[in-house]
Amino acid sequence: MEERGIQVESGIGAAKPYVYYAAGMHPRRYSGRRRALAVRLRGEYSRHMDYSKIITIEPGKRSGKPCIRGMRITVSDVLEYLASGMTQEQILNDFPELTREDIRACLAFAADREKRLSASVA
Repeated sequence: MEERGIQVESGIGAAKPYVYYAAGMHPRRYSGRRRALAVRLRGEYSRHMDYSKIITIEPGKRSGKPCIRGMRITVSDVLEYLASGMTQEQILNDFPELTREDIRACLAFAADREKRLSASVA
């Protein structure tokens, strides 16, 4: 079975399913909560989001901060709204030009940036 770049194999005698991620990653065994996560990854959720077409950086706009689709709304603005307790629905009501995918792209961008930062420190 293959969906969204994730391949799940299980067979007779296999105690746990193997989850193969996109190019170059080693298979891992999952059980319990992690198995439930693997099932979610197979279907509705994707492990990696391509935010390159959503998050833009332009030197003349908002001092070069990462913005959403060329608008003047920055990734940090959205993250601050979420951190202050606003729900996605409240953000979308306040900014009708945003979509749920834009908010997910902000979270994915922040997660990738944090991974790069922690990798450079280590």
